[in-house]
Amino acid sequence: MRVLIIGGTSFIGPYIVRSLVSAAHEVMVFHRGEHEPALPRSVRHVHSPSAAFPVLNFPSELVCFKPDVVLHMVAMGERDARAAVRAFEGVAHRLVVSSSGDVYRAYGVLLGSETTIAGRDLLDEKSALRNQLYPYRKMAAGAEDWVYHYDKILVERVVTANPNLPATILRLPAVYGPGDNNRRFFAHLKRMQDGRPAILLDQDQARWRWSHGYVENVATAIALAVTDDRARGRTYNVGEEAVLTNAERVRLLAASAGWKGEVVALPRAWLPPHLRDAYNYSQDLAYDTRRLRQELGYQEVVSVDEGLRRTIAWLRAHPPAIDPAQYDYGAEDVGLAAARAARAGRIPSSAW
Repeated sequence: MRVLIIGGTSFIGPYIVRSLVSAAHEVMVFHRGEHEPALPRSVRHVHSPSAAFPVLNFPSELVCFKPDVVLHMVAMGERDARAAVRAFEGVAHRLVVSSSGDVYRAYGVLLGSETTIAGRDLLDEKSALRNQLYPYRKMAAGAEDWVYHYDKILVERVVTANPNLPATILRLPAVYGPGDNNRRFFAHLKRMQDGRPAILLDQDQARWRWSHGYVENVATAIALAVTDDRARGRTYNVGEEAVLTNAERVRLLAASAGWKGEVVALPRAWLPPHLRDAYNYSQDLAYDTRRLRQELGYQEVVSVDEGLRRTIAWLRAHPPAIDPAQYDYGAEDVGLAAARAARAGRIPSSAW
């Protein structure tokens, strides 16, 4: 099979490429050339400034490759989704697109843009989507900023509307592991390494569930959807089978890091300002991944424990720049003292 990957040279992409090549597929990668990971020699690279998102133009070399499947890792909005469909309709047999769980109404609840609460059940592929489009438009520098036009709901609508280029949609979780630019878990890990006695969480956030996935496992799911034609016309949630609460995930991280401290949940008003946020944690962003497992036979190739171990090792070797204001341990000690006073009965329970 010939597979064209749009994007695919940072974080998740190299794992997908290696998986496809190891299964004897022919792979071409279209990218800017800013990242050159160690990929198999058989992989063909097409470098172009046009590969910067939004990707609106595709060199003729990509069409001449005549891919069986196009995997679009960086379709961000309606414009680039339409451009991909126009370029590969009548050329490829299928288009696979990475989407996100931010399409669900539950994500709108988190942002405060949606008021409908559908309960705390797992979200399946038929769960309600956001009513409000463009979730990050307020963060955009202007109308020319790709963030202004970002919405995976529109990507999904465009690529599923053309019967001449069947699509597969993969709604990805919060992906963690080596190479993660977001460096998920680092803030907790730093506190563990600094010997903090406790990690403080908003009490609503502590019990909130958000689907996660280790990078190699997510890449395995994507490669499976690319190569299995049973995925034609289907949408799949991707993520770990068991969805932990935030507090449970921090405790699991602590066990992997060898930290013996305490995870303490506090009312938001009791948290120091640098630990507060404006999110609404009343509805989980937790995915039901049974369809992917039952229809395509997906299974994780790396255990959660091993994935965390590898992630911790990478984070320790590649720490981000530190903003001292985000690690005001004196203020955190005040919050911890308040929690201990409440437990001892020195603060009335009504204050919680």
